[in-house]
Amino acid sequence: MHGNVIVGQSGGPTSVINSSLVGVFKTAKDLGAGKVYGMLHGIKGLLDRQYVDLSEHIMSDLDIDLLKRTPSSFLGSCRYKLPEIKDDREVYDKIFEILKELDIEAFFYIGGNDSMDTIKKLSDYAILISSDIKFMGVPKTIDNDLACTDHTPGYGSAAKFIASVTKEIIRDGLVYDYPVISIIEVMGRNAGWLTAATALAAGEDCEGVDLIYLPEVAFDIDKFMAKVKELGKNGRSIVIAVSEGIKVADGRYVFELADHVEFVDAFGHKQLQGAAKFLADKLGAEMGVKTRAIELSTLQRCASHMTSRVDITEAFQVGGAAVKAAFEGDTGKVVVLDRVSEDPYICTTSTQDVHKIANIEKKVPLEWITEDNTYVSDELVHYIRPLIQAELSPVMVDGLPRHLRLKK
Repeated sequence: MHGNVIVGQSGGPTSVINSSLVGVFKTAKDLGAGKVYGMLHGIKGLLDRQYVDLSEHIMSDLDIDLLKRTPSSFLGSCRYKLPEIKDDREVYDKIFEILKELDIEAFFYIGGNDSMDTIKKLSDYAILISSDIKFMGVPKTIDNDLACTDHTPGYGSAAKFIASVTKEIIRDGLVYDYPVISIIEVMGRNAGWLTAATALAAGEDCEGVDLIYLPEVAFDIDKFMAKVKELGKNGRSIVIAVSEGIKVADGRYVFELADHVEFVDAFGHKQLQGAAKFLADKLGAEMGVKTRAIELSTLQRCASHMTSRVDITEAFQVGGAAVKAAFEGDTGKVVVLDRVSEDPYICTTSTQDVHKIANIEKKVPLEWITEDNTYVSDELVHYIRPLIQAELSPVMVDGLPRHLRLKK
């Protein structure tokens, strides 16, 4: 392949998403591609003809090393939902017109569920108009909720950060001679993979969290209150982890039980925030103890100083694998990770049809949640642990991590 390729990033960023970008860029250049363009702010930016020649921004091995260690999306992101093909062909015609102008032979999109929906629609339209452009999805999401893959790049580093912070919160709560109830709110709309990572805090040097609540099962407030009050009888501090997306039996999010301002994105997703605060306030009022609501929020996805080496390596690999697959003729596919060995941990890459992945959420199996719905199993901890192993130290300048910024 001697034509040009283009790559974009979409959805919520991760601390290793730029390692996938480097994987696409470097592999494409190594395999003889012409220019490697980067969409600014994903497919939405492309529609506005916003793109750059990445060779003008990634110019040295040092740039590559810095970019792999740089959090967030180097090219910017978007949450833009392409219309159904039958409803608006004009937007697709415009996209393909721009791709033709740039002499694009392969299109790569780094993202999660909504991004794979974009790859699905573009590859379907390419078939409809007999276009030879190859469309490949590169997986990314801290939520770990993509189907057909053992796990997703970005999840391991987020899990590492969450488990580490949880240990520190537990230590902090035990310094007083009076009980403190801390509730950690972790990202996770419908899948509890991130919240489950708090279970890794338990070990010979740490008591671990007392309770874990995932969105895969209905949240019973009365049982929750009774459980915490029972734990509180021993007079010690308590640490609880909850997913931001926990719901009560009637389908309402727990945060919706309190006064809140509602924001809905282009894909119809409500902004989730406030479950921990609602529960902490309720516990404080009924138990008369000090409570804290701790929202990890965006820290979970941008803590590149706590990156897992396994994660950043796999992020690079899926980017490179997508390019190789496209150059070999694949299209309408997503690169996935296949765990082939537990001890030692070994993971390889393969490709899956995007139609088996787009808009499908992979949730925590119910058998990995305890019968009383208040914790997770050892099997789930065993699944996560290999993904957080080893570190990739930041490049430190003047005492702080150095990042690569897009020159504008």
